[in-house]
Amino acid sequence: MSFNKEARQRYLAFATSPAARWPGNFRDLAASVTRMATLSPKERIDTDAVGAEVDRLARLWSGQTQEEDDILAEVLTAAALAEIDPFDRVQLAAVVHTCRRSRSLSEAGRTLFAASRTRRTSANDADRLRKYLARFALDWSAVTGG
Repeated sequence: MSFNKEARQRYLAFATSPAARWPGNFRDLAASVTRMATLSPKERIDTDAVGAEVDRLARLWSGQTQEEDDILAEVLTAAALAEIDPFDRVQLAAVVHTCRRSRSLSEAGRTLFAASRTRRTSANDADRLRKYLARFALDWSAVTGG
């Protein structure tokens, strides 16, 4: 098993960059190379395999899950997603997931604001949710596809 030249250069650049945390040191590095070798066809690690592994490691080290990335990528452009802090990504992914499980904006609002709605004199959960989505230039139809 070997790297092609471009793949090796890309992986080394990532592996030695400040973005590479390697919390398990050599074990993590060895596991990463083994994973690429196992998943690469024709006994050659190519740039596609390196790209997938770099993305996987970056997501793992940021605490972001593939599911969160996927659901947000469905409703936001890459540029818009890059502008959102990791803290807000987790929350927004949960909101989108709840919206998709709900039959209406009102139902999603009631679910999302279940605790705080009891302390409000006027509980317009749909409006609160609408305003939250608008912060990210989203609306009900963009989130639910309908």
